[in-house]
Amino acid sequence: MKYVIAVLGGTGNEGRGLAFRWAHAGHTVVLGTRNPEKGQAVSQDLNRLLGMSSVTSLDNLSAARKADVIVLTVPYAAQLKTADEVKDALIGKIVIDVTVPLVPPKVSHVHLPEGDSAVLELQKHLGHAVKVVAAFQNVSAHHLLDLSHDIDCDVLVCGDAPDAVDCAIALAKDAGMNGLAAGPLVNAVVAEGLTSVLISINKRYKIPAAGIRITGWPL
Repeated sequence: MKYVIAVLGGTGNEGRGLAFRWAHAGHTVVLGTRNPEKGQAVSQDLNRLLGMSSVTSLDNLSAARKADVIVLTVPYAAQLKTADEVKDALIGKIVIDVTVPLVPPKVSHVHLPEGDSAVLELQKHLGHAVKVVAAFQNVSAHHLLDLSHDIDCDVLVCGDAPDAVDCAIALAKDAGMNGLAAGPLVNAVVAEGLTSVLISINKRYKIPAAGIRITGWPL
């Protein structure tokens, strides 16, 4: 199934990379941004890399209104503010939250928000008329723009709505990764915390993009 996907924060490294992968797989992608000039520049650059015109850019609210699936790739400090901007356009839709509650400068230290995870805060903020899932927190943007090799990382998908979880797993596959249902939304605290662990590993062993693999299941 092909979707119209709004990537809010789509001009950042993670959003740009996921947008590129999904557009390459045949989805229609709209970058949501507060900076129209930057959005246009990034969309043009991605279309040049893709060799086709399947990525556009709009303001966050317009992008969310147009989309079937909304992907939130903004920094933690902007997560709820961005959600508020587009809240009215999310009713009945699937929101994939990529947010990691990093607190600079100690980004290699696991930080747990008061709600136990960033995505639980988001679900509570939006209400249950919006289907929120957590995914892609442990995927480094370093790999996403390079189609010459497979991405050596699995994607943990946590959510309470089975259809939303299935959607995120399908989009992981379309982006060149294995997505696994990792339980209810409350379990996302583990995936969010793993990002700080991976940052620590990157620093210690001087590697650009550590990832995770789940063993023992048939690929």
